[in-house]
Amino acid sequence: MEFNKEWQPAEPGVRRRIVTVGRQMMSMIVEFEAGAEGYVHSHPHEQTTYVIRGEFAFTIDGTVHQVREGDTLYIPSDAKHGVTAVTAGALFDTFTPIREDLLKR
Repeated sequence: MEFNKEWQPAEPGVRRRIVTVGRQMMSMIVEFEAGAEGYVHSHPHEQTTYVIRGEFAFTIDGTVHQVREGDTLYIPSDAKHGVTAVTAGALFDTFTPIREDLLKR
């Protein structure tokens, strides 16, 4: 499948790059400046997030999870979630099924 492998802006202080797209799943790297936020949202996709570097505060359905380098989170389908970068850092996100909405950007 063809997709844009270049870095794309997301929210202020956040950029992402899709790295792999399969038939039923995809992955991307998301980089954050310190204090940057991934706004609260939800989607029908299941998501796992691995912290490559840095420290983050994730809110998933109202519960805050503090994570740092080497930690992993699971975000269920349709869960309201957002993240704040406590320090500058990077995440490796995997989604299933494919996030068609992100491929079209």
